[in-house]
Amino acid sequence: MKKVLVTGAAGAIGLNLIKYLLAEGKYEITALDLKNKKVYKRLKRYRKRVNIVYGDVLDRSLVEYLVKENDIVIHLSTCLPPMAEYKRDLVDMIEYAGTENIVRAINYYNPKCYLVYASSTSLYKEDEGKVDNKINIGEYDYFNEAKLNAEKLIVKKLKNYTIVRVPLVLSDLRSEPFIYNVKRNDFIEFITKEDAAYAFCRAIDKQNELNKKIINIGGGSTCRTTYRELITSILKYHGLSFNYLLTSMFIPKNYTSPVLLDSDKSNEILNYRNDSLQSYLMRQKRRSRNRKASKVLAKPFIWFLKRND
Repeated sequence: MKKVLVTGAAGAIGLNLIKYLLAEGKYEITALDLKNKKVYKRLKRYRKRVNIVYGDVLDRSLVEYLVKENDIVIHLSTCLPPMAEYKRDLVDMIEYAGTENIVRAINYYNPKCYLVYASSTSLYKEDEGKVDNKINIGEYDYFNEAKLNAEKLIVKKLKNYTIVRVPLVLSDLRSEPFIYNVKRNDFIEFITKEDAAYAFCRAIDKQNELNKKIINIGGGSTCRTTYRELITSILKYHGLSFNYLLTSMFIPKNYTSPVLLDSDKSNEILNYRNDSLQSYLMRQKRRSRNRKASKVLAKPFIWFLKRND
């Protein structure tokens, strides 16, 4: 039975990844995340089936111990925008220093270990993106700079790895953060947390085919629309949220999630797509059925968005 370490295990993708790995029935799973009330509550359901470790990827001794004990590391720990755009030291520590600890531990203690690293399609600044696009990092683009530096480190130092660039992720808006700082008229490609998690799960079985490669995953044609249309639908089915108001008023719209010209290719290999925008919205409608007041408050914003379409 292969042993799999998942960092950032209590996140939107991480929790679903654990579910899929357990369903496979052939992995011994270790979940690593910071200890706080939210993380404890989210991982609690798996405590009898998964080895739960509360700790930090910046803890070198802990990372070395865990890497020694596992055959595969799926590295999901991240610092998402907009915070990542204002806290350079924080994003460098989480995105680069944490990855550096894992890479160092693999090289010294477990060279055969396979690393699957979650990067971002926000590296592409054009309307369309593919793996061989030239990447230009802006002066204050701390999140993408850290992601790209981590990618370069992995490519340079490891023999067994796959880098998975992930677009905007649609998650459960009641309990998980969502990236609102995208330009409203951008035509984007996104992916649901369920499909993203399944792609990472499938990557383990496809190691030989994906080894030493960078791939883009995305929802494909049924998960492409303007960001304005996506936000209008989210406001309709979930209602108004404080994070949306905060981002609308104060946060620059500098995150990109372009249409991916090669996400169909990754799906041919991994066969991870099961969702569409409509299936996601129907789930969100059920999840948010008790947010009646928030939905009423959202109506003026929906009107404004449609009026300025």
